[in-house]
Amino acid sequence: MSDEDKTPKVVPLGDVEDVTIHPLVLLSAADHYHRVAKGTRKRVVGALLGTVSRGRVDATNSFAVPFEEDNKNPNVFYLDHNYLENMLVMFRKVNAKERIVGFYSTGPQIRPNDLRIHSMLTRFLPKGTITPPVFCVIDVRPDRKSIPTTAYKVVEEVEEKNKSSSNKAEVKKSFAHVPSSIGAMEAEEIGVEHLLRDINDPTISTVSSLINGKMSGLTSLTDKLNEMKHYLGCVVEGKIQKPNQEIIANMQGILNLLPNLNVEELVRAMLVKTNDLHMVIYLSSLIRSVIALHDLVNNKIRYNEQMNFEKDGNTAAPVTSGSGGEEKKEDPTDKA
Repeated sequence: MSDEDKTPKVVPLGDVEDVTIHPLVLLSAADHYHRVAKGTRKRVVGALLGTVSRGRVDATNSFAVPFEEDNKNPNVFYLDHNYLENMLVMFRKVNAKERIVGFYSTGPQIRPNDLRIHSMLTRFLPKGTITPPVFCVIDVRPDRKSIPTTAYKVVEEVEEKNKSSSNKAEVKKSFAHVPSSIGAMEAEEIGVEHLLRDINDPTISTVSSLINGKMSGLTSLTDKLNEMKHYLGCVVEGKIQKPNQEIIANMQGILNLLPNLNVEELVRAMLVKTNDLHMVIYLSSLIRSVIALHDLVNNKIRYNEQMNFEKDGNTAAPVTSGSGGEEKKEDPTDKA
């Protein structure tokens, strides 16, 4: 390992490196959406509470905030400031370490009002806070296969105006993507395991689960490729005047990692390897089905034997008993 890998990464003061969303936040956001906006095109907004350490934001808790916006006029929206302030005071009494670190929305995309909501929440930050609040889009759609959170931070860009109009530059705020992940403490992991304990369906076979995993992975890959295609198309058409060089470099790196399918030997090797893996999966499923049928037949045979044994026992000559429960014996002199 080189010396550069050993040295910790230095995060600029006030910058956000990554965001970690805890399970309680996801459960609260999903419950908030299903109670307020299920079956509609509306979205819900809430505040994120947690801690910030060296640019790492941990959103450990959240609460819903009354929010309404006009679909026809995106500049018109309502956010209850008094409710937000009172809730922050009450949460501070319960856990003084948790402070407001941002806000969430069920999106599923960024709306024009999100920048204004971000500027409003900045006023509720504690005094001396350097790290600005983050914005997290929590996708509550059940058909989503990838991670349901997308985090953003606000960045300022300087745009120069035309020389004919004015020489002054204009500062424009926009959202920049921040890496996000789902994390949990030990107590939260135990609670999530208890919640998922009764949800797992044991009747689903391994082959079907593998196929579902492959399908979900290919679906997620298709979405990412379409997103990359759309971004590059906007750059070519001039809709994005200043493309992000880091994004372009990552795309180039991804394309460089792709195998060269024009080589016949590589294509044949991949086909042989894929066929071998699928053959193993097919044989495993077939053997398991045969064993299950064999166990079913054995169980049926044992059941029939038990039923026949009980039937033979019931049809035997009944034993008569006299008074006191003793068996009545015949006297041989009576026959004479």
